[in-house]
Amino acid sequence: MKKVILLLLLFFCGLNFSQDIKKDKLYKKRVLESVEIDFLSSYYSQEGSNASVTGGIGNEDLEDFNPTIVVSIPLNDDDVISIDLGISTYTSASSSNGNPFDAGVNANKTTSPWYASSGASKVDTWKNLNIDYSHSSEDRNTILNANFSSATEWDYESFGFGAGITKLYNNKNTSVSLSTKVYLDKWVPIYPKELDAYVDADGDTSSGYFNDKTIYDQEGVSSNKWSPIKGFGLINDKSRNTFSLSFLFSQILTKNAQFAFFIDIIKQQGWLANPLQRVYFSDINNFYIGNPSSIPLYTSTLNKDVFHLADDIERLPSNRLKIPIGLRFNYYLNENLALRTYYRHYFDDWGINSHTFNLELPIKILDNFTFYPSYRFYTQSKADYFEPYEKLLSSSQYYTSDYDLSKFRSNQLGFGLKYVDIFTKLKVWDLGLKSVNINYSKYKRNSDFQSYIFSVGFKFVVN
Repeated sequence: MKKVILLLLLFFCGLNFSQDIKKDKLYKKRVLESVEIDFLSSYYSQEGSNASVTGGIGNEDLEDFNPTIVVSIPLNDDDVISIDLGISTYTSASSSNGNPFDAGVNANKTTSPWYASSGASKVDTWKNLNIDYSHSSEDRNTILNANFSSATEWDYESFGFGAGITKLYNNKNTSVSLSTKVYLDKWVPIYPKELDAYVDADGDTSSGYFNDKTIYDQEGVSSNKWSPIKGFGLINDKSRNTFSLSFLFSQILTKNAQFAFFIDIIKQQGWLANPLQRVYFSDINNFYIGNPSSIPLYTSTLNKDVFHLADDIERLPSNRLKIPIGLRFNYYLNENLALRTYYRHYFDDWGINSHTFNLELPIKILDNFTFYPSYRFYTQSKADYFEPYEKLLSSSQYYTSDYDLSKFRSNQLGFGLKYVDIFTKLKVWDLGLKSVNINYSKYKRNSDFQSYIFSVGFKFVVN
């Protein structure tokens, strides 16, 4: 009898032990508990007077509306796939001046670099798709991910893919990440209209597109001597490939402090200039289409009806090496206040050196609401190949008047409000509202350029 009781005790002990093991497996925390859906939208507006399409001078007004949806799906306890689909519709004054010439009733009717033309490039839609897959190990100390991206707009196509690994150490207090990305992009080149027409007419400025247009020299005298530098030819290499390697080290220093270090190595190859962006040389005679009496007013916003014919498009080296390196330091002052800081130094082999400082101060104002003001300061040196409108030399091998490659400094001030409810008490149909983000920021350069962006995002959980 004692043997039977002993056997029964051993049986039930073994059963309980096996059930404990099953419970451990059953209650393993999932990486993502439920399907999450983010609805994001932003409105962006900018204005300035250094449009690169018109050679570094002219109207830069642009408006952009960008709705995006991101769906994150748990495939099982360890695997998550995220699908990001966005559409960006913009109206650009400078891009519209790819073709500023309107041969209507008045054969010489034209706009100026200060006004938007009615060209097809005035409005465009950019479409993108990103897919990311991640796998977490059983102990959650290793995360592997792979991603794919695709984007198109009227003159550009992009295809990208990448992969990465993150390792966690010291009870997840230390994190090390290594990732790589490859973008195999291609231009569908759109050229300034006068240069495209010059090629079509085999250099004959009295035929084809130019047949009903009068070309004037700097003195306002009719002339047929205009031609782009070196005869101009269409680009042969339409590729623009980017290869990047990124490293990130993050360390929790104390219960209140966290530190991170990162470095990226980015290599670009192919046609790295923009075929639509004009350049003008100081040692080349000027020629115009439009109202010759407005030529003396060309660089003024009073110019409404004359346009400077391009000397060439911007040309830049076919290789570029870019290295950003930076630090993050976050400090939690108390349960209601935190300090987030960021510094980045960037340099490349085109001569640009830049410094970025960013400060954010999240303030918890209620249990579910956080207000976070932010400030960003940026400064950079100019690229070796940049000069303003009509300051470039035709003897140079490379040249651009794109003010993104100029010397400048900028300030950005932002405000945000975030609502978070991990219990998703608010419901919209079968979706539980997990968070709401509202952001506004104003950006201003010292080169007569400023922009504004307003964005809002909603995160829902599928119950």
